[in-house]
Amino acid sequence: MDTKLKADIAESAVITELLKRGFRVLKPVGDRLPYDLALDLNSKLLRIQVKCAWYNKRAKSYFVDARRTKTNRRRMVRERYDKEDFDFAILYIPDNHTFYVMPIDVFSGYGSTICLIETDKRQRKPKSADYRECWNLLFEWALHPVTGEGNLSNSVEPLELFKGNTEPSFDTMLEKV
Repeated sequence: MDTKLKADIAESAVITELLKRGFRVLKPVGDRLPYDLALDLNSKLLRIQVKCAWYNKRAKSYFVDARRTKTNRRRMVRERYDKEDFDFAILYIPDNHTFYVMPIDVFSGYGSTICLIETDKRQRKPKSADYRECWNLLFEWALHPVTGEGNLSNSVEPLELFKGNTEPSFDTMLEKV
């Protein structure tokens, strides 16, 4: 499977997960922007970069490239993202449908690759483990910008942010079924 197809699959998975969680998702036209998606959170625009993880058999871990890749006909150039490029990165592991939600401050703090360990090992967990399925950070950002030092608590309820949104949430729809 080529890289573009993997990216499209990851983006679709992230969009689906965000919609299930009651977010209003915006998709830019083209791929010229430094982010892949945006969320409308009470009229605040939250920019998201989506990354797909790959499995390294020897390391028994998943990895994500923390750099942008630009290609032209002659060469491929990788460069680091700037903190102004997006607000959050959502890293997707397709093998087990797992998401890591990282603020840009954390994401850009990695040199080139981010290690995501999905098996219990005796070693200490990498700092990336703190961001596994941390969807609450997106809600908290709407109230105040979250940095790498941000609170990882689940203190904010999603529906509090969407007063005036007439669309039913995914949880409400499940209760009726």
